[in-house]
Amino acid sequence: MRFGEYPPQGSAIYDDEPATSLPNGSSDGHQANDQDFRGEADPDPAEAEAAVLAALGFSKPMIARMHERALRHGTSIEAELLRSGEVCEEAYYGAIARLLRLPFIDTIDPGLVQDAMTLDSQLIRPTMIRLAHRRREPETVIVPEAARLTELAAALTTMPMLGRNLAITTPGAIRKAVWAAGAGRRGQETTNGLFERQPAFSARTVLSGEQGFFAGALVAGTSAAFLIIPVVTLLSLHIILSLTYLASLLLRLTALALKMHLPRPATRFNLKADPLPRYTVMVALYRETPVVGQLIACLERLDWPHTLIDIKLVCEDDDAETIAALTALEPGPQFEIVTVPPIGPRTKPKALTYALSSARGEFLAIYDAEDRPHPLQLREAHATFVNGPPELACLQAPLIIANARKSPLSALFSLEYSALFRGLLPMLARRRMPLPLGGTSNHFKTEILKKVGGWDPYNVTEDADMGLRLYRLGYRSDVLTCQTLEDAPVQISVWMAQRARWYKGWLQTWLVLMRDPARLMREMGLPAFVTFQLMVGGMLISALLHPLIFVFLWLGASAMLDAPKNDLPLGVVSLFVMDFVNILGSYLIFLGLGVGSMIDHEKRQIGWRWVMVPFYWLMISVAAWRAVIELKTNPFHWNKTPHAPTSTD
Repeated sequence: MRFGEYPPQGSAIYDDEPATSLPNGSSDGHQANDQDFRGEADPDPAEAEAAVLAALGFSKPMIARMHERALRHGTSIEAELLRSGEVCEEAYYGAIARLLRLPFIDTIDPGLVQDAMTLDSQLIRPTMIRLAHRRREPETVIVPEAARLTELAAALTTMPMLGRNLAITTPGAIRKAVWAAGAGRRGQETTNGLFERQPAFSARTVLSGEQGFFAGALVAGTSAAFLIIPVVTLLSLHIILSLTYLASLLLRLTALALKMHLPRPATRFNLKADPLPRYTVMVALYRETPVVGQLIACLERLDWPHTLIDIKLVCEDDDAETIAALTALEPGPQFEIVTVPPIGPRTKPKALTYALSSARGEFLAIYDAEDRPHPLQLREAHATFVNGPPELACLQAPLIIANARKSPLSALFSLEYSALFRGLLPMLARRRMPLPLGGTSNHFKTEILKKVGGWDPYNVTEDADMGLRLYRLGYRSDVLTCQTLEDAPVQISVWMAQRARWYKGWLQTWLVLMRDPARLMREMGLPAFVTFQLMVGGMLISALLHPLIFVFLWLGASAMLDAPKNDLPLGVVSLFVMDFVNILGSYLIFLGLGVGSMIDHEKRQIGWRWVMVPFYWLMISVAAWRAVIELKTNPFHWNKTPHAPTSTD
C-alpha cells in the first residue's frame, strides 16, 4: 500500500504476501475472529505481539523481520513496525480500533484537554489522555500496546461498560494536543523557570547591583586619575592591559605546544554496541526554508536505529514557511515538529528549553539547521559516555568549516574554528578544565541537562554558559573526534552580526559568573577559575583592546626614537617588547594552532589567505565593541544568521 494511506474496512494494512482481511474473512484461510486475540494472555510479550499483528493482517515474514530488529535493538515488534515507514500510525491504530470495535480519533481538540504539569509526561510516552466534553460525559482516549491488546480485548468482553467512553487514538495525536494545550504554561515556565529557581545562573539581570556599583566606581576613579595624573594612569593601564593580553596568549601557546607533542586522538566507538539507548536530537530552526531539505537528509544519515532516535525540529510558531517546508518533505516517523509560542525572548536557547520537557532519549544532541554531522557521531558519543566517569555530562564534537575556499573571510573563520575545536578545547578537556561549548554538536546526558535547568533563554551564547555552568555544578565535559561540517559566513555584514551576538553572549556569561567571584572560585577551584578568566575574560579584553596594542606600539616606538641612543628607558623598551610579542604572538599562535589542527585538504583550501589575519583580528575588535553597545541597548536580541544549502564547488 502507499505510505500514509488509511486502509478501508475489509482490506489489509500492509503485506508483501497475499492480504489478510480485517476483521472478518481471509484470503489465506486465516479467520481473524475474536478467539484469535481475546483468549488467555500469552506470557511472552513478543508472541502476544506477533499474534495481534497477525490478526491485524500483517504477514509472517514481515512480523519475523520486525521481530529480528526488535531483538537486535531491544525494542518491541510494534515499535519497529511503526518506525519502519511501511505503515503510518493512523492506519495502524485505526485498524486496532476496528478490531476492538471502539471509536478511532485521529485528531484531538486541544480545547478538550485540561492542562496540568503532569500532562507533559504524555509528550515522552503518550498512552492516555482524558477529554472533557462540554455536553456529554468525559472520554478517555488511549494508545493501546499490541503486547497487551489481548488483555484489553478480554476486559472489554467481560465488562462491556468499560468501552462506553473509551476511544483509540495515535501517539502523534496525543502529542499534538498536549503541545497545544500546555503551550502557555510551558512557555511561561521556559521563560521564567531558571530565573525564578536559580537567579544566580540567569542572564535576565544584565548587571547586578554590586557589579553596577563597582563598574561605576571604576570608571569614575579612572577618569579622575586621568585628570589628576594622566601619565601615571596611562602607564599603569598600559602595563595591566598588556600583561592580561599576554597571559591570555600563554593559554593558547600551551595548547599549541601540547598539540605539537601529543598524538592525534583515536575515534572511540563500537559499531556492534547493541542494544542501544534512545537518543534525542534537537534542532532549532527559524526562517530556515532554504536548508530544510539538506538538514533532513543529513539527520537521516545518522547511524542510529530509527526506533531509538527521537528527532525534534523546533520551530517558532509564527514561522509558517519553515514549518510548511518541513511538512512538505514528509519526514519519517522518527521526526517531530515542535512549535514554540512567541513568549519571552526570541532566542535559540528559549526554543530548545521549551522542547526539552519532551526529550525521550537517555542522551541528547543539539545541531544547527546548516549542520552536516558525521553519521557515526552519535555512536562515538554514546561509547564515550558509557566508558566515561559518572560526572561526564557533555561532549563537544569538532566543528569544521567546509567552505573555506569560498572567500578570505570563510578561510580565516576556518582557521579560527580549527584552533578552537581541535586545538584549545581538547587541551582544556585533557586538563579537566571548563569548556566553553560551541553552539552545536553538543551531546548531553538528558537527565543532567534537565537537572541543571536547561539553557538560559536570555543568554545569546547559551553554549558557553552551559559549559561553564555544568563545571561549577560539579560536572565535566569532553570532546569527540567525529566532526560536524558547517559553512562560514562569506559576507562581512552577516559575519559581523553573528560575531557581535557571540561576544554579547560571552559578556553575559562572564557577568553572570562574576556576580560572586569568591563563590565561583570555591565552586571551580583556583586553576579552573584562572583558566576561565584567561579564556573568557582574556578573550574579551584581547578583542576589545586589540587596536590599542597598535597605539601602544606607536607610542613606544616614538618614545624610543626620541630618547638618546645610549640611554633608552628600560621601562619603555620592556613595554614595547611586550606589546610586540602580544601582537605578533597573537597572529603566530592563531595560525599555528589553526593550521596545525588541519588536514592537508583544509590547508590547501586556506591557501595564501592566512596573510589577512591582522585584518580579521581588527574586525573581531569591531564586533566586540558592537557587542558592548548591544548589551546596553538590546541585550537579548538574537542576531539571526541566514543559511543556504552547501555548494558543491
